Amino acid sequence: MSLTQSNEEKQQPISASQDEAQETWSPTEERRLVRKLDTIVLGILILCFFNFQLDRANIGNALTDNFLLDVGITQNWFNVGQQLLNAGIVLLEIPSNVVLYRIGPKIWIGVQILAWGLTSLFQAWQKGLGAFLTTRLLLGFLESGFIPGSLYTLSMWYKNSEISRRFGFFFLGNGIAQACGGLIAYGILHMRGVGGMAGWQWMFIIEGIMTVLSGLVFIGLFPGLPSDPVSLFSVRFFDEREIYILQQRVLLDDPSKELKSRSVRGSTILSTLGNFQVLLHIFLAMAGLAPTTALWSYAPTIVASFGYGRLQANALVSVGQWISVFLIVVAAFAADKTGRRGLVVLFGVTCQWAFMVAFKCLPDTSSSSLKFGILTMGAATCSWWHSVNGSWLSINAPRPEDRAIRM
Repeated sequence: MSLTQSNEEKQQPISASQDEAQETWSPTEERRLVRKLDTIVLGILILCFFNFQLDRANIGNALTDNFLLDVGITQNWFNVGQQLLNAGIVLLEIPSNVVLYRIGPKIWIGVQILAWGLTSLFQAWQKGLGAFLTTRLLLGFLESGFIPGSLYTLSMWYKNSEISRRFGFFFLGNGIAQACGGLIAYGILHMRGVGGMAGWQWMFIIEGIMTVLSGLVFIGLFPGLPSDPVSLFSVRFFDEREIYILQQRVLLDDPSKELKSRSVRGSTILSTLGNFQVLLHIFLAMAGLAPTTALWSYAPTIVASFGYGRLQANALVSVGQWISVFLIVVAAFAADKTGRRGLVVLFGVTCQWAFMVAFKCLPDTSSSSLKFGILTMGAATCSWWHSVNGSWLSINAPRPEDRAIRM
């Protein structure tokens, strides 16, 4: 299998009837509608992804505020809790997307956001090993379906030639949250002692409330899929003509996106999991995201070990993520412009591992500035290419049900 793919290779031949259908709206009208789509559908998902990442990563910031001592756990049990979080995500990602495929995103994703938001909020009062492990596993279960479900939803709203950019913009929510998370934590952690609570407790409370509010926005406003573009509370953003254009332009670009069934067969799941292309994407994702998870759990602690203050370290960690935000945008536009999604992904993985290995090989006598610089570039190159990997995987899916499993 070639690791590169041009837009022409995935372009569907246009019949005379397709030409006639395309003439029913102008390119200007379509561009205006796509901008509206970006504002509503993509904008809401970016907001929710921002809060998702704050909730997922704030445990690393909490470590710098005596979290282990306050809760009553050791470093080793903290590591176990983080692995339980990842296990919960892995176990329920596919089942979650099967449910989403059956009932649609406006219900399923909205319920998940509220559920993990409330869990994140109430973990501020956790005490003891049992509560910590239970909370981490529960968060893994509840967060498992958001990213794959959102990617599947976006793939159904946009043309294949637009997907890499939209996936990239979606992951900006993640990147900006990581970049701002340390700065937000730096401010909130100074609240230690307010109301008799620790700074990390206030962080969980405030960021949990933000997530719950974004979940309410999602449930109230998100228009679901092109086949049923109305929110759960019947809020309508598109008139009949706009709905027609939204549906037809996607089907003309890729007829396989037509929803012919709401069920996912077991054979589809098995064939997807055994597909060589899918396994390649999984390998690339694991190669990039496995070290990233560990890095963001301990990045503030690592930076503090260089001699910086504990709270200051939370702010310094954000430097690499601001660089990553820029790289996400560049990668998304490069992938859609050239169609060389495979090369973009391979370049991204290579850069990430180069900086990770360089950091590992630094002698202990290296200056704090050099250590921080290499770590920052390692953080900057972590997973900026992941959105392109997702769009590459989505475009190669032959049917909507396959796409739901692959995401």
